[in-house]
Amino acid sequence: MSTKTTVLHATQALRLDAFLSEALGVTRNQVVQLIKQDAVVVAGKKITKPGLKLKVDQEITITFPEAKVTPALEIDFDVEILFEDDDLLVINKPSGLTVHPAPSVKEPTLVDWLKHKGVRLSTISGEERHGIVHRLDKGTSGVMVVAKSNEAHEALSAQLQDKSMGRFYLAVINPPLKELEVIVDKPIGRSAQNRLKMAEVEGAKEAKTLFKHLALSNDEKNELIACKLFTGRTHQIRVHLETFSRHILGDHLYGVKNDKLEQILLHAYVLYFIHPTTKEKCQFSAPINPIMQEYITKNFNQEIINEQLPHENFERHFTISAT
Repeated sequence: MSTKTTVLHATQALRLDAFLSEALGVTRNQVVQLIKQDAVVVAGKKITKPGLKLKVDQEITITFPEAKVTPALEIDFDVEILFEDDDLLVINKPSGLTVHPAPSVKEPTLVDWLKHKGVRLSTISGEERHGIVHRLDKGTSGVMVVAKSNEAHEALSAQLQDKSMGRFYLAVINPPLKELEVIVDKPIGRSAQNRLKMAEVEGAKEAKTLFKHLALSNDEKNELIACKLFTGRTHQIRVHLETFSRHILGDHLYGVKNDKLEQILLHAYVLYFIHPTTKEKCQFSAPINPIMQEYITKNFNQEIINEQLPHENFERHFTISAT
C-alpha cells in the first residue's frame, strides 16, 4: 500500500493535537485517529498521546495511508458535477444528502457516492471523510469542493484557515432583517438544553456571519438574504439568526414548529478559492435546488431576484470585505 508523508516543524510550544489541527486544517478528533494509526512521529518516536507538548523546531512526520477498500453501498442517486480536474471536484450537493458516514447515519452519503463513482480522494481526514475539505449540513444544498489528493486537501484547508477560500449562502428568513446588513460575531458551542442544537455559548469557538438583504417577498413577511461566513461552525447561519429572533423557512430544528415546508430554504450559492496547482482564482455557483427555487418564484418579484442573483462578483452585495 502506497503512502504519502508530510514533515512539519513546530513553530510554537503547543500541544501536538492543537498544532496538527491548525497545520493540517483538520479537527483534533481526526488528529487523534492519525495517532491511533501510528501515523505520527515526533523527533523519531511514534506518539500515542495527543496532548504531547511540542518543543519549538521539533520535527513531526505524518504518514497518511491510502484509502482502504470498503464494501460498496447501493447508490440510487446522482450528484451534479460543476467542475472536475486531476486535483479536485466541485459538486452541487442536494438537500437531504449527508456528507460523510457516521454511526447514526444509515443511508449512503456523499463520500459513498464519490467512492461508487471511482473518484480518487484524499485520505488526510481519515477513512470516513475521504476528500472532504468542508461540509454542509444534511438539509443544506449547494456548492462544495472535494479534494482528490492530500496535496490539494492541505492547500484548500489552509485557504479555509486564512480566508482565501470563502462561501456565500442564500436563505429565505422570517421575519425580515430590520437593517439592510447585519453582522453577528458571537461564539458557538453545543446547546446545554438540546444536544441536537448548537447555541451562543460564552467562551466557545468564535463565529462570525454577515447577513445582507436581497429581496422582500410579495407579502413582505419573508426575505431572501445572502449570508457570508467568516468562520465555519456547525449550524452557524441558523444559530446566528436565532440570536436575534430570525429563522430560516423549513428549519424544523431552530425554526417554527408548524412550518410545513419539507426542506430548509438554505443554499450554498457561491464558493471561491485559489486552485492548489494552477494558483488561479476560481469561483463556482450551484443552481438553487428545485424546492427553494419554486418557493422564490411563487413568492418574490422575479425581476428583483434576477437583478440580485447573478453570481459573478457576488461580494458586491456586502459593504464589509468578503474576506
